[in-house]
Amino acid sequence: MTHSKSAQLENLTLLGNQATIYPTEYTSTVLETFKNDHPEREYFVNFHCPEFTTLCPMTNQPDFATIYISYVPQIEMVESKSLKLYLFSFRNHGSFHEDCINIILDDLIQLMDPLYIEVRGEFTPRGGISIHPYANYGKHNTKWQAVANRRLENFNF
Repeated sequence: MTHSKSAQLENLTLLGNQATIYPTEYTSTVLETFKNDHPEREYFVNFHCPEFTTLCPMTNQPDFATIYISYVPQIEMVESKSLKLYLFSFRNHGSFHEDCINIILDDLIQLMDPLYIEVRGEFTPRGGISIHPYANYGKHNTKWQAVANRRLENFNF
């Protein structure tokens, strides 16, 4: 099922917009979707964000990470520029690393209703320790629910 170009672009306001406003506070409202042209096929979409930043909720010092997002779409897919702006919105947000990963996961589940999604963060060391949180989700009553459980049980960097 292939959508026309105009149908795919009809809800996108950020892609190609030269007057982009970068959010200065956390917000999920910048996230946009487009229709999956291949809903009959299960496949992965992967994002790699090596410049993620957020703030420590105690010290307000910056934390830096690489964020990995992988998902199996159903009907809706996240548009990459909106995802970039969304991740950028964490810049002045004070949350622990584990919380950031779970917020991202929850927001993307709500946005897209994917069959499967996982979010992993590789935060750079501060104070001699690095933190690498991981969270995933498989749609209930599908094979992806079992995949998510197995993936979590056998998680290995």
